[in-house]
Amino acid sequence: MLTAGASDPDAARIWIAILVIGIATYGFRLSFIHLFGRVDDVPTRVRRVLRFVPAAVLAALVVPDLLTIRPSVIATLADERLIAGVLAGVVAWRTENVFATIVVGMLALWLFRFVVFA
Repeated sequence: MLTAGASDPDAARIWIAILVIGIATYGFRLSFIHLFGRVDDVPTRVRRVLRFVPAAVLAALVVPDLLTIRPSVIATLADERLIAGVLAGVVAWRTENVFATIVVGMLALWLFRFVVFA
């Protein structure tokens, strides 16, 4: 049975790696805070690119839950999460209201999950 003792070289390497990665992450984030604290105006090219970051992050978080790998295309398209997500997306696009989007998406999900596909 392996235990991580004080003299275990693998445990020391793991802790060193965690420490180095933590310092690098902190330094990377601090560099942006420091950089944008000194820059008076963000360049136009950077501003244009940064405008798409929220949509890209939202897509990266939502799309994997909506699209599943099913045995057939019909089973994928009939998934209640995809249908509710599309309805919520339409509401978000038409109303630009976050609360309405959440309400419609959740009601559609619950309707399809507990009534239609039950």
